[in-house]
Amino acid sequence: MSRIRSESRRVSLAGAVALGLVLTGCGAGDGAGGGGSDTLIAYTGQSGDYQINFNPYSPTVIDGPGTIFEPLFFYNVARKDKPEPRLGTAFSWNKQGTELSVTLRPDAKWSDGQKFTADDVVFTLDMIRKNPAMNSTGYSGTARAVDATHVKITFDKPSFSDGPQILGRSWIVPQHIWSKIAKPSEDVMKNPVGTGPFKLADFKPQAFTLEANPGYYGGAPALKKIRFVALSGNQSGADALKAGQIDWQTGPVPDIKNVSKNYPGYQAITVPMNQTALFTCSDAALGCTGPQTDPAVRRAIYYAMDRTQLNALAFENTSSEISPGFALPGRDKALVSARLTDRLAPMQPQPAKADGLLRAAGYTKGSDGVYAKNGTKLALTVKVVSGWTDYITAVSTLAEQLKKAGIKLTVQQVSWNEWSDARGRGQYQLLIDAVSQGPAPDPYYPYSYFFSSRTTAPVGQTANPNFARFRNARVDAALDALKAIDPQNTAARQPYYDTIQTEIEKSMPYIPILTGGTTSEFNARKFTGWPTEDDLYAFPAVWGRPDNSQVFLHLKPAK
Repeated sequence: MSRIRSESRRVSLAGAVALGLVLTGCGAGDGAGGGGSDTLIAYTGQSGDYQINFNPYSPTVIDGPGTIFEPLFFYNVARKDKPEPRLGTAFSWNKQGTELSVTLRPDAKWSDGQKFTADDVVFTLDMIRKNPAMNSTGYSGTARAVDATHVKITFDKPSFSDGPQILGRSWIVPQHIWSKIAKPSEDVMKNPVGTGPFKLADFKPQAFTLEANPGYYGGAPALKKIRFVALSGNQSGADALKAGQIDWQTGPVPDIKNVSKNYPGYQAITVPMNQTALFTCSDAALGCTGPQTDPAVRRAIYYAMDRTQLNALAFENTSSEISPGFALPGRDKALVSARLTDRLAPMQPQPAKADGLLRAAGYTKGSDGVYAKNGTKLALTVKVVSGWTDYITAVSTLAEQLKKAGIKLTVQQVSWNEWSDARGRGQYQLLIDAVSQGPAPDPYYPYSYFFSSRTTAPVGQTANPNFARFRNARVDAALDALKAIDPQNTAARQPYYDTIQTEIEKSMPYIPILTGGTTSEFNARKFTGWPTEDDLYAFPAVWGRPDNSQVFLHLKPAK
């Protein structure tokens, strides 16, 4: 998630004062003033107090995946690297893609001292399969422990594409603790026990601290503490960065192209990755209400956008073009379907197309310039997190653009906790967020996460993460077919990508805005080992999980 623009000076000063109180006595070091500190201060964009939740399977988790709870392997979504071992050391498929064998490391233990074994992996995978709210990947395999360091996972049908999801996005939990939890999908896990390089040191609503795990199988990290702070939004983050009070944040700052000049000691990196979109509660049959349940309205909004203006005003021109089929135009260029009406979303508004879609759907424009149908005006509310100033700018600008197209858009700023809960339960019409990329550099994974009927739920129940309540039998069938095809066989996979992308374009449950240029600013004077464009060993977003844990493992205090 990115964010931009200035809030009032009163709010930003309040945020800076709050940060100063949080940092007092916590060993933050000397900001950008030099090396010697082994505590990193991180700001993820959290606007308002944290609510404790270290359950890695909860949509409102504040941290833990990768840092406390580990996957079997780390997959780099930023480039096509070989999976890097974490709790697993090797894996292989049988020729049919129905059996996945995994070798585990023998030297890992839980942070409470108990030994990690294959039984923990089997328990975790069984728990995921039995709890739909935790099963964001649609996992349907059967796992068994061959011995203490070997697990075999079998499937009823070929399931090659499940590999990175199981290996890279299943957070392994301790059986001796989680087996006693009655409702694991709802537990907030106040005292997390994991195998990861860090463990929870303390929690307060304004900040929480992770500390290096001395019993970590890879050796205790050089980075001894990570302090995650809550502020009031982007401007307070920029102010704290300017004062050298935080060491890593992902989000916009003024004059973002000149970070090293404006913030001495800091550097920045921008990676086009997550796709910014208007999420819609799209399926009336699942309880969604409002004009956005009509695909014609969603497509009209798509054509009414002036993306060039949005990029300039909200994102400092760090974003780039987006495909309505949600394959990344850069990384996945060869996979963008030739069957799409628009291979790339138009950067300039196309008002005639927007008008035509609405009129064909039975809308007529009133004397006030707003379309209406059956006496009800075409009015929508979009939720955005208070303090996410680039997103606030984006939706405020979009409201002016849609007004010209006869659509009334009201911007509603809410806390992150309220926004996250509304997103999960489908209690919204529109909200602004980003479609993330999943465990491997392949569009199959965001498709299987955000567009599969298996990962959604009726309004009022928690969807994870098909928040748009999108259901499409052709998309589901194409996803099933892709599971059975070796990922290396791109020619055989493309027809199914064509189907998914064209169906998504027709329906637009997530209305594409732009491909977000995710920019992170980091303290290069205090810590070495940060990702660079030449060595992009992980997606360098502080809120990216488990990517942030991979960065934490690389960092060392500067001398």
